[in-house]
Parts: sequence; C-alpha cells; structure tokens
Amino acid sequence: LFVGLMATLISTIIGAGLGILSGYFMGPLDTGLMAITDFFLVVPALPLMIALGAIFGQNLLIVILVIGLLSWPRTARIVRSQTLSLRQRQYVARARSQGASDARIIRRNIAPHVLQLIIANTILVVAGCILAEATLSFIGLGDPDRISWGSSLHFAFVSGAIGRGAWWYFLPAGLGILVVVLGFTLVGHAFERIENPRLRGSA
Repeated sequence: LFVGLMATLISTIIGAGLGILSGYFMGPLDTGLMAITDFFLVVPALPLMIALGAIFGQNLLIVILVIGLLSWPRTARIVRSQTLSLRQRQYVARARSQGASDARIIRRNIAPHVLQLIIANTILVVAGCILAEATLSFIGLGDPDRISWGSSLHFAFVSGAIGRGAWWYFLPAGLGILVVVLGFTLVGHAFERIENPRLRGSA
C-alpha cells in the first residue's frame, strides 16, 4: 500500500501537470509533450520496470520512483482531453479577456474542474502500482528488507511451497493482492461513473 500510494502520487503529479500544460497551451508544447507521452505509452512498462529495478538496485525508494515515473502517461492523456474542452468554455474566455494570467486561469478555472477526473483516475492508478510492486517483489526485485505480499510469494516460490502444494504459504498473499487491487479498481470505476454521466447511464 505504501509503495502503491507513493508511486501513484508521483504518477499523478507528473501526469496531471503535463496534461494541463499540454491541453491549455497547445501548439509546439502540446506536440512535444504528447510525443513524449506516446513514447512512454508504447514502451512495455513491466519489462522496463524490471530492467530499471535490476540496474538501480533493490531499494524501496527506487521501486517507488521506477513505478511512479512509468505510470503517468494515461493520466496525462485523460487530463489533456478534459483541459482541451475546458479551455474553450466561456468563463475561461471571459477570464482571459479580463487580463487574467495563464497561471491564474489554470489555477482558478482549469484545475478545479479536472480535480474529480484526476481523483477517479488516481484510484485506478493505485491498483496498477500495487500490482507492479507485487510483480517486482515476486521476481526478486523488491526491497529485501521490507515485507510485502509480493516478497511472500517470491519466498514461497523459491522454497518450493507452490510445487509441494503448501497453499498456506502463498494463497493468503495472493488473495490479499487480489482483494486490494480489485477493491481499488471497483472504487475507481465507481468514481468514473459519478464523473461521467454517459458511463453512469450505460452501467
């Protein structure tokens, strides 16, 4: 949970920040930021996490940074789309005509209206980050000094518990991961339906 929440915080700050900047300013900045975003979207995240984890070592901070720095593109895309819509609204045009600076418009007229969308997406990202941490720990790239469900599965596998059918060594950790990830996913989808009436109507 700690790794998932901290990695999600990093991911949300990067994704939301780049999404708002890209959608609001458009032009060359938008093109450049979206090119970077698309690059990270097409790169397989898990193999890259494994490679970076192997290079930089088995440290809790490294695990958080690796997961967080590779989990932001979807957030950036979603926030950019919403910002593109908001910048065309009349209240934004009125604020601009009254001489409000770009920073003030973003802070007062854009950011508050994308906050609920960011929250809904953040909850879904938490689930992905927890699953990524469990995967890295399972293959032996987690922090060996920290106990986690992924490391429990790793040691159960290394000791041969899975092959011997010693379910009490691996089943509780596996069920823990399943329940927490599923819980965050369901809550995230519920927030999405609240935020998007079209999704609520089709549910």
